[in-house]
Formats: sequence, structure tokens, C-alpha cells
Amino acid sequence: MGYPLPARAALPLALALAASLAACGGGDGDSGGGGTPPAPPGPAARACQLESFADVRIPAARITAVSSVPAGTYRPSDSRQDLNDVPAFCRIDAVATPTASSRINFQLWVPEGASWNGKLVATGNGGYSPALSYGDMAYAMRQGYAVLGGDTGHQTEDMLWGVGNPEKIIDWGSRSINAITVAGKQLLTELRGTAARRAYYLGCSTGGHQGFAEAQRYPEDFDGIIAGAPGNNRTALNIEFMWRFRSNRPANDNLTQFLTPAKLRLITDRAVAACDTLDGVADGVIDDPRACTADKFDVASLLCTAGDAADCLTSDQLGAARNIYQGPRNPRTKAQLYPGWPVGSESGWSGYMGSTEPVRADFWRYWVFDDPQWNWWTFDFDRDVSYAYAKIAPLVDQTSADLSAFKSRGGKLMVYHGWSDPVVSAYDSIGYYDRVLAAQGTQAALDEFYRLFLVPGMGHCSGGPGATTLRADGDAAPDPSRDILALMDRWVEQGKPPDDFVASRMAEGSVQRTRPLCAYPKQAAYRGTGDPDDGASYICR
Repeated sequence: MGYPLPARAALPLALALAASLAACGGGDGDSGGGGTPPAPPGPAARACQLESFADVRIPAARITAVSSVPAGTYRPSDSRQDLNDVPAFCRIDAVATPTASSRINFQLWVPEGASWNGKLVATGNGGYSPALSYGDMAYAMRQGYAVLGGDTGHQTEDMLWGVGNPEKIIDWGSRSINAITVAGKQLLTELRGTAARRAYYLGCSTGGHQGFAEAQRYPEDFDGIIAGAPGNNRTALNIEFMWRFRSNRPANDNLTQFLTPAKLRLITDRAVAACDTLDGVADGVIDDPRACTADKFDVASLLCTAGDAADCLTSDQLGAARNIYQGPRNPRTKAQLYPGWPVGSESGWSGYMGSTEPVRADFWRYWVFDDPQWNWWTFDFDRDVSYAYAKIAPLVDQTSADLSAFKSRGGKLMVYHGWSDPVVSAYDSIGYYDRVLAAQGTQAALDEFYRLFLVPGMGHCSGGPGATTLRADGDAAPDPSRDILALMDRWVEQGKPPDDFVASRMAEGSVQRTRPLCAYPKQAAYRGTGDPDDGASYICR
């Protein structure tokens, strides 16, 4: 759908139309001319230079620079990443200020001339970083989209920017994508003289979190949202990181770790060996970790019988693994605070074990407890959890299952999550899906606008031993059944559900394996005949 003209353009057009009608004797009655006067033209397109925007006024935002970028290889000044094969585009730099203490720097890239497909893609971020997702921006722009990216409202890698400034935390946790999207749509209309016909969102991890914020809080912004591995359950996710740190160490010992990367790799290797072929195919991937039950693989089977060794786990290592699989629980009520981890994800756990302090300790140190000397060993998984949910969760969590407003305006939501993700548990995405299903009432009602794809063997957002490539990057007109952005566009534009999506495993630039991604709760099943590396040999059921 189109978007309304900015107020600056709308008023002169309305006055011009009124004057025209008056000159013809028109007004409230029939002028006798027969028919309805033609619609007024949109605003004229502008040149890609700062001077041509001198009269533009954008609510809660301002332009800082405008420049033309030639086609070819482009490296943004604040990036070490070369972006290859980008079309010539106009880059507009701006800053959004939804509150007095906000400063959200963003960029709008618009392909020149007929290269623009008339649509917009906004991109998300990673972690707590202000870095723009330039790779995602280039990927979408190669397909003809105008693209947006912003810094979430802070400009440093630390978390000190949130100290004493809840509005900046809200910008990061909930508001920044909306702020840059509202302003970016107006800038795009001013530049090209026409509004975007469609607007989509693309992001993973914190980017997935931002996508959930949009669907829940700002349902009018996008026609379609692609949210990968969403960290939307943010407070609970940080509780898990602390649980993982403490589970892997003796009490009050920040240096000694029970489970080393080598021992975690051992667990994954043994789990895969035991459960790989449960789906009828030997491919080094556990298709559905829930099927890898204790009767098929029990981590206790790795307990050392004659002292520590490379091929077994000590009792302390076994205890740590069990605690991490379980996930954090309230010691008093036994309530699950965050889901545990799927079998097969263990080799990635070490990345979020923490070194001398828990991962995201500053979330607790500065944002929750306001105490630079805070000691994580004193954290109470009952009392302090309640305190955190009262203080910080309203600013950063995106867990509402009410997506009725997003659905009613025609929005579509696609979520993907790797089964081997060691950072954000796939079980959390399943839990959220189930809550939205309950709110919608029936599977058919949910399927109208929401799909969840669980990707066997995928790590956090990408990578892993499975068929985990979801993009036909570099293809200006990709096959929608092979490219997740084209898939979303087809769903929105043509109403065709995304039930024929095929992921690829790439090696040295060529496709080694394809596998259908089935909308949850369905999963790919081998037909029993045919090449197991060919997606056509599988059926969703």
C-alpha cells in the first residue's frame, strides 16, 4: 500500500485543487463537466544533493548529508566491509530525535532511476552495537529496494550510554526502528516524488528483537517483517547468560571453568553420532533435537570412569552440562525463567560462557542495579528476577502475544531460528509462537499472517552444518522459493503463503545440498528414495 504525502507537500496540493475547482465553478455541487477531476500529481523528485532538501521539514528528524554513490564496490567510511556490486544510489544521512535525549543516526540508500523497485526495506542491528547492518542493506538494495539502517540511538560499543537515560534504552529496545522508518519514508517520498508501495523489515538477533517490537508496538510501519533468532525476551535471555556463567564454575570462582570448548565439542559430536540418522538421512545434522531423547543420547553416558580424559566428562562437567540444558529456574517456585538448550547446540555454548564475568554483565551492573561494583555471585534468581522485571523489562522486552493490530492491517511475519543456535534458544521462539497461536485461537487464523521456520543445523542467524543459506545474495531477481526477502514480497504482493521455501548448503560458491524449510509445526521428512542432498527428495509433514 502507499503512504500519505508529508504535510509540507499535502497542503499546497490541497490549495491548488481547491483553486482549480473554484475556477470551474466547481465546489459542493456538480460542475456539469462530467466525471471526477484527475488526482493532483505528487511532489516533484529532488536532486541527490543537500541543497535540494533545504525546504524539507521532517517531524522529529533532520538531514545531515546527501551524496551520490557510484555503482560498483562501496565501503562506508565507518566500516571495514566492502560491499560489492551495488547499484548507483543516493545516500541520505539523517538523525531522528523522538525525544529530547534521543539521537538516532540513520542512513537511507535509494537506487538511482529505474533501478528502484518502488519499495523499502529497513534493517536491524546486532547485540548492543551501534553498527549499521551494511551487508543486509546491500543485499536488499541489489534487489532494487531503497534501504534504511540506523545506530539504535547510541554511538559507543559499551552500555554506559543507558546509565541514567531510560529514553536511550527505550530507543535501543523498542523505538529506534519506528523513528527512522517514519522519517525515512518521508525522505524517500521527497527524493523520488512518490511514496514507497511496500515497506519490509529485515533483521536477526537484536534485529529479530527489533522486528518483534515493530509487530507488537508499531503495526503500521511494515507490510512484512522478517525476524531471525529474535532476542525479544531480553531480560530472561540475560538471566540465562548469568545462569550459564555460574553453572560452569565453582561458586565464587570467576576463573575456573568446568566445560572447555573441547568438552562441549565432544558432547555435540556424540549427540550427532547418536541422533543424526533419526530422520533417515546421515548428513551430520540433527533435524529435530526434540527427537534426540535420553534413550538415544544421554549426556550422562559420557561420565568418566577413570579420571578426566579427552573422551569423557567429570562429574563437575556433567553437572554443568545438565544445568545449562535445563536453563535457569526460580529456586523457590521452580518456575522456568528461560528455556533450556536443544541437544546439538553445545559446541557453541562457550561463546556465551563469559570469561571473567557473565556475558552482558553491564546490563545488570549499570541498567538494573546501578552499581559498578555489583557482584553476580550475589544474584538471587527469585528476588532479583522480580526486581529486574519491574525495572528494566518494560523498556526492553518485546513479548506481547497480541499481534491483532499487525494482522488486521495485512502485515505478514516470518520468523526463522536455527536449531543449533547457542545464543538465543530455539525453544523460546517456539514458546512465543505457541502463545500467539493461543491468542489467535486456531492454526488457520495464525497461518494467515505468521510463519516460523526452524532451521536444522543452523547456528546463531547463520552458519552451521545444515542447509542454512536463506538468501540468493547478488541475484537482482531471485527465485522467491530460494530467497527469504523475495519470499516475503511474494507473500505480501501475491498472497501466496511461504510454504515452498528451500534452503541451501553452500561450499566454495556452489550449492552442495538443498532442503525444504517447513512452516512449524511441520518438518521436512525424507521420502525414502532419491538423492538425500536434493530438496525434492523431502516432503513437509
